[in-house]
Amino acid sequence: MRLRWFLSSTVREASDLTKHVRKLLNAQRDILPPQAVEAVEASLKETCAAINTASDTPTIRAAANQLETTANKWLKPYPNAVWRENIEVFLVAIVIAMGIRTFFLQPFKIPTGSMQPTLFGMTVKNAADDPNFKAPGFLGQFFDATLRGQFYHEWVAEADGEVVGISLPQHLSMFINKRQVAVQYAGQSQPTVKTFWFTPEDAGGGRDPFTIEQTEDGRARYILYPHQTFHKGDPIVRLIDTTGDHLFVDRLTYNFRKPKRGEIIVFKTKGIEGLDQTQFYIKRLVGLPNEKLSIGDNPPRHACINGKPLTAANRHFENIYSFDPKTPPEESHYSGHILESRSRLQTPDDFIQIRPDHYAVFGDNTANSLDSRYWGDFPEENVIGKSWFVYWPIGPRFGWGQQ
Repeated sequence: MRLRWFLSSTVREASDLTKHVRKLLNAQRDILPPQAVEAVEASLKETCAAINTASDTPTIRAAANQLETTANKWLKPYPNAVWRENIEVFLVAIVIAMGIRTFFLQPFKIPTGSMQPTLFGMTVKNAADDPNFKAPGFLGQFFDATLRGQFYHEWVAEADGEVVGISLPQHLSMFINKRQVAVQYAGQSQPTVKTFWFTPEDAGGGRDPFTIEQTEDGRARYILYPHQTFHKGDPIVRLIDTTGDHLFVDRLTYNFRKPKRGEIIVFKTKGIEGLDQTQFYIKRLVGLPNEKLSIGDNPPRHACINGKPLTAANRHFENIYSFDPKTPPEESHYSGHILESRSRLQTPDDFIQIRPDHYAVFGDNTANSLDSRYWGDFPEENVIGKSWFVYWPIGPRFGWGQQ
């Protein structure tokens, strides 16, 4: 029977028809008269017998036609049947997608730069001082936006003037924010207003690409501010912002084993003092339950577990401890782990005693990471899963390459 189903389109069509009619009959059985139920069941039986025993196509087709006639006579048609079927398919797809998200893979957007250069949050480059800058054409910008997650924002002054207003982000949807800048040109009675479109992450997370830039030395300077003056031809705004990495979180593995040291994990902030209780963070797992975690000075900037330093020989820490100890820590560079005067780990003698069934995590961007150095450990049940696959943007971190 199974072989015939594959080889004969008539058998496949008749089999699909019997399944559909049986489904309708079962749904309407309680509202149909007995003779209708008997007639449809008899026709179903005859069609199934023809499919199982008949060797010639005309016999099977005749039985199927008779079944269709009987069904049309006795079964009640559903209104808007096509819409109903499409909605059923859509709902099934949603259930499957939610199941995959809940038990297997969950998409996640890197919210900040605390894991750079392993995984990137949103980054902004101010190109206003670059005389050689030239934004690509429409096709180039489309390519950069769709594949690289890179967006260009530019406004060149039409005359001498000054900035007279900068709006706060206006959340138009979960996908886009609107920002407006008002400029008063010399000789004009009314200011000129230009609208810029950003993704929601661009205007949140503590980093505003429109007014503040994080320079390489970690300091901040204003890009655009009220009463800023300019001359004709000067760039009022010339920004390149690149979206943070989007990845899939593996939610399956930790159902079968415990997280391992060095793995990049995603966890809820619920119960962590001083943090927004509704967020998800991503950090590198450093301290395991019942361990004493510190940051030593021999070698410098190395995390220590029960007094023993981790090194580049430890799996997943090859890049973290690849830095030159003679160079100072740099933001968005591998610089080990540093002691912070405002954190719980201010000196090599300070330590975090990790409680049973708790973990401690550090960000790879140690110069700009809010992590367990500040708020200690967190419970095991907060762990969602581990970083698995960067699916967008298409770039050097695409795929399974993150460590």
